[in-house]
Amino acid sequence: MRLGPYDSSDIDVRSSGGGGMRRAGGIGCGTLVIALVGALVFGLDPMQTIGVIDSVQQQTAPVGNGTGQDMSEDEVCASSAYANEACAALASLNATWEATFERNGIPFERPVLDLYRDGRVTTRGCGSASSAAGPFYCPADKGIYIDTSFYDQLAQMSGTGGDFARLYVIAHEYGHHVQNLTGRAREVRAAQQRNPGAANRLQVAMELQADCYAGMWAGKNRERIERGDLEEGLAAASAIGDDTLQRGAGQRINPESFTHGTSRQRMAALRRGLESRDDSACEVFFEGS
Repeated sequence: MRLGPYDSSDIDVRSSGGGGMRRAGGIGCGTLVIALVGALVFGLDPMQTIGVIDSVQQQTAPVGNGTGQDMSEDEVCASSAYANEACAALASLNATWEATFERNGIPFERPVLDLYRDGRVTTRGCGSASSAAGPFYCPADKGIYIDTSFYDQLAQMSGTGGDFARLYVIAHEYGHHVQNLTGRAREVRAAQQRNPGAANRLQVAMELQADCYAGMWAGKNRERIERGDLEEGLAAASAIGDDTLQRGAGQRINPESFTHGTSRQRMAALRRGLESRDDSACEVFFEGS
């Protein structure tokens, strides 16, 4: 996908890992982390780490990199090819979703992208997590947390090292930010508390809607899509389906334990958003809920 040039003033980015936060960002409270994880590649039980992590310890991340200096957005974005790509994607996602919110008359707030690698990250609202947690969104601090080493693992899992697979990951997490701003996430958590038996089904709907939102973003920027992008995205969606992860871990396929949806469902959700280019088309996953 041909991402255009971006102005670092249009994005909120920081770099974390190891000793703590290097740049100040948004501060929130809460204990909920929504995760998109390829846990299989880390030798873990995927169903222990995929989905909602709600037992992390609350703490405030220290600010600074040990030198008394903060990293600017430009420095973070220039720190690696993955970081530069993620920053360009964030700028495009911000522009696309801000326009969508404005049309719908809903207040918009940009998320903060936090990039780290092969370490442990301490969030500002959802406690701490290791690299094994994979990419996740923290609604309490409106932060998208991505360990860029996950991209290497995703390439192995999906069989593609294409950029669109990586962009799908960040766009999916941005979809959770959209759900946070619209109140969808709050509604789902309340429904899960009222009806615990429907908790997994509702979580799957959340994840499929985030997949659909990722596709919608790409569809609205279809002039930047290159040959092979769709195939790369579908391969990534397939690789992190609950059934595929369970099968790869040598487990029995257990639909009742699904939290993100099957490979087929995830691919269909991504395609739905891309072809419709309409966020309202992504409401289908909550029909009848």
